[in-house]
Amino acid sequence: MAGSAPGGGRPLIITEDPLLLDDLLRLCAAAGAEPHVHHGLPERAWAAGVDAMEASAGTDGTDGTPEGGAAGSVGWETAPLVLVGNDAARRVRGAPRRAGVLLVGRELDDPQVWQRAVEIGAEEVLRLPDAESLLVDRIADVVEGAGRPALTVGVIGGSGGAGASTLACALALRAAHAGERTILIDGDPLGGGMDVLLGGESAEGLRWPDFAASRGRVGAGALEESLPELHALRVLSWDRGDRVVVPPAAIRSVVAAARRRGGVVVVDLPRRVDEAVAEVLAQLDLVLMVVPGELRSVAAAGRVAAGVRMVSRDVRVVVRGRCPGGLDPEAVAGLLGAPLAGEVPVEVGLPGRVAEGEPPGAQGRSALARFCDGFWQRALGSAQGVPA
Repeated sequence: MAGSAPGGGRPLIITEDPLLLDDLLRLCAAAGAEPHVHHGLPERAWAAGVDAMEASAGTDGTDGTPEGGAAGSVGWETAPLVLVGNDAARRVRGAPRRAGVLLVGRELDDPQVWQRAVEIGAEEVLRLPDAESLLVDRIADVVEGAGRPALTVGVIGGSGGAGASTLACALALRAAHAGERTILIDGDPLGGGMDVLLGGESAEGLRWPDFAASRGRVGAGALEESLPELHALRVLSWDRGDRVVVPPAAIRSVVAAARRRGGVVVVDLPRRVDEAVAEVLAQLDLVLMVVPGELRSVAAAGRVAAGVRMVSRDVRVVVRGRCPGGLDPEAVAGLLGAPLAGEVPVEVGLPGRVAEGEPPGAQGRSALARFCDGFWQRALGSAQGVPA
């Protein structure tokens, strides 16, 4: 991965095209990167590299690539990302193969551009301005040291009052308690506010309406630092104002930024699936649907599940409480055609403790906390390739 290479997060630009260079410098600035720029490879060093190639080709069984040749002398091997202008492709043709090389141009209608990309080992061919957004993302990943994205879990109620927000809050709290970098996102503008559930409605930091005007990529580090920190986790909630709509594009960018630094992201979802919610669902690894164990709730959950499955590939059922004469958890999951993630008994006294400022999941020995701890052990182990 390009982002894992050394180089201090500074990409390398190789081009002699002044217009292309202006574009690339502008995109680097948008991504918060300060690139190394080389207008061309040093002729003397490159000539030495070619001489070494010709001397070794056919004599030692290698392909003749110079070890530490000219490309290495200008940071080819150490830069985390290399942006090669289409004009410079032939001049780096003999450079050592490496990951994170992109061939970039403003006019790429020449059919030989693909051959040049293969010759330099480019991962992608990007044409500007069409690929500007993608290129900014790649550059910003280098700056932020992007690695494995966060395990991102959505929680949705199968029926009204199922307790989805309670479970989402507890999941986030227990993940943070276990030492995971954790962000809790309130996806329901008509809910009571996840910051309120955590007792932090007056905490300083940005809320959803502050991101309504976001365009393009949102920096992961900047996002995390801007959010209120409550109980060792970051929370993105709604404020107490009248605004309940954030453009889907802004929601997509914010959720992508939250995921980018790894750890855990938990999203409390509304029961309706509109365009904005679909943007969130598309970035989730799995969805937990909370369903009370009685027939009427299961019927309502079936309609919710149908909407969620239009976007999300992994929906699992959490049965919360069991009514007298109601359905057992396996039966609920079977009726909904989804795997059973587990059962969470209704906790007596939990609403009172929340009203007094104790968030759900704070008591480590409670049934809710035990469910969350077990869920994360299985889910995080599976994400890291450890059998659940």
